[in-house]
Amino acid sequence: MKNRSRINCIGIESTAHTFSCSVVNDKGEILSEEREMYKSPDMGIIPNKCAEFLKNVKDKLIKKVITESGVKKFELIAFSQGPGMPLSLWVGANAAKEQAIIFNSPLIGVSHLIAHLEIGKLMCKAKDPVYILATGANTQIIAFEGEKYRIFGECLTIGIGNALDKFGREIGLGFPAGPKIEEFAKKGKYIELPYVVKGMDVEFSGIITKAIRLYKKGAKKEDLCFSLQETMFSMLTEVAERALAHTDKNELLLIGGVAANKRLIEMLETMCKERNAKFEVVPFKWSGDNAAMIAWTGILNYKKNKKSLELKKIEINPKWRIDA
Repeated sequence: MKNRSRINCIGIESTAHTFSCSVVNDKGEILSEEREMYKSPDMGIIPNKCAEFLKNVKDKLIKKVITESGVKKFELIAFSQGPGMPLSLWVGANAAKEQAIIFNSPLIGVSHLIAHLEIGKLMCKAKDPVYILATGANTQIIAFEGEKYRIFGECLTIGIGNALDKFGREIGLGFPAGPKIEEFAKKGKYIELPYVVKGMDVEFSGIITKAIRLYKKGAKKEDLCFSLQETMFSMLTEVAERALAHTDKNELLLIGGVAANKRLIEMLETMCKERNAKFEVVPFKWSGDNAAMIAWTGILNYKKNKKSLELKKIEINPKWRIDA
């Protein structure tokens, strides 16, 4: 029976625009998961309005997930403690605290970024991959070395998802812009844009600035969308290949919301095939922000150290780095 595991965990995710709740057991079975996303057709995320949206949906989602799971007793509660938007993080932290009190369960704070890695590893049955973490706020090349996750390369100014959203807002695509940019790109032609790679680090801010200037001078949306994807994804493919060579690993795992982009997948797939390396992409449903990854990582953390947060001293960590 699916509910006979030693640990059933309620996970809560609220780092940015999504509130999600999930029940996962220590066999890695996702018993239930629900999420709702704040959307703004004309602008990006407005922090206070986003937090208000999350507050308004949290109770119904938590109740629905608990009912759907069929579980009556929860041995653990986990929540995304950071990094993320402070107002959004507090919504999830307070919701998790409420559940910890109701079920008299230990409470675990989880790194949202490590949770992305762990759900990817679980879903793809990866052993020891190099990770490309491509989310809204983060673009990082990561691998597990010396008993911890280490960042081998990253974008220090703006993550690839946020970069695409910034461009999308400027040309009237609304938020989130990534899927619309992918559609426009199918009809575009290449326009030269800055290509900035330093070692295993990448830089996107100058590319977006240039693309916006070209749009204001009359360049077509389709051409700019195509050129942005080709340039930015080529940069990611280059640094990913360098990381595989540097770490001597033969698995590459693409995770995060931008992992849904078919052109990025195609480029990385080609590179890995040429290197005789295994390439995996987190299934679309679990590539974006979700609470199943929080619950699963909470279980892993709790099994390792058995530590629980004091309910009176709960804190969030908006700038929590994956290698901290």
